[in-house]
Amino acid sequence: MNKEIAGMISNYKNKTISETRNGLKEIIQEITLLSLSHTDFFSYAAFYGGTALRIFYGLDRFSEDMDFSLINSKSDFNLQDYLSTIEFELNSYGFEMSAKLKVKNNLSTVQSAFIKGNTLVQLIRIMDMHSPISGVPNNEVITIKIEIDTEPPNGAKYEQKFRLQPQPFSVKLYDQPSLFAGKLHALLCRNWKQRIKGRDFYDYIWYLSKNIPLNIPHLEARMIQTGHWTVTGSLTLSKVKDLLYEKFGKIDFEKAKEDVIPFISDPGELTIWTKEFFTAITKEKLL
Repeated sequence: MNKEIAGMISNYKNKTISETRNGLKEIIQEITLLSLSHTDFFSYAAFYGGTALRIFYGLDRFSEDMDFSLINSKSDFNLQDYLSTIEFELNSYGFEMSAKLKVKNNLSTVQSAFIKGNTLVQLIRIMDMHSPISGVPNNEVITIKIEIDTEPPNGAKYEQKFRLQPQPFSVKLYDQPSLFAGKLHALLCRNWKQRIKGRDFYDYIWYLSKNIPLNIPHLEARMIQTGHWTVTGSLTLSKVKDLLYEKFGKIDFEKAKEDVIPFISDPGELTIWTKEFFTAITKEKLL
């Protein structure tokens, strides 16, 4: 086993196969960030979303996807240009993964790619486990989605953060109030269809517990961009709270709990989730 990867693995408890699998995914995410830091990627783009929150601010739930946004619009930006570097970096640390662009038929401003590799192969190569491994089918695939918004909404603020493993590197990411704005936009405006993202509500509680202020201008810009704010006048904290109260009244919190349970260690902390709970903490804690 690569000694740098061994050091990263030691940060995880890995008591169950699920924990081992998630730990492996997080190491892949961090090596992906390392690889991008070796290019000009972070001169154009910033990291945001749940995975950014977990890696750099200690969010206590696993996050699957990696979300990025350009800092300024760049019509010739192409995520494809960075995928070979990601593959090379992962392979250099012993992983057997591919990174492929998702070809879209529509005119979406979001570019997507997927990092994929057979789960069993990675567990054997990286974790020094031996086949057969209970709970891991031979055809199971680790998949990590990368997305980048090439038409970024205004108003975000940024900071530079550092990591030491598997080697020292730096990443540009949204500051915490701007990350909070992105999360509230998802909570208020995400098209859930039949699947409620309980992870949005879990992260919302985390932001409130840390007393992180909300970047309201950035939230407004996001809502304008997606057509969810068409009112004359600026978005205010009072209006944000009203929109949240309305949203809480429409949520099936049992389904929200079901969504987040696979990503946390203690499902018991979800027992209190109700409309009344979210309304009360919003009144008291949203700054």
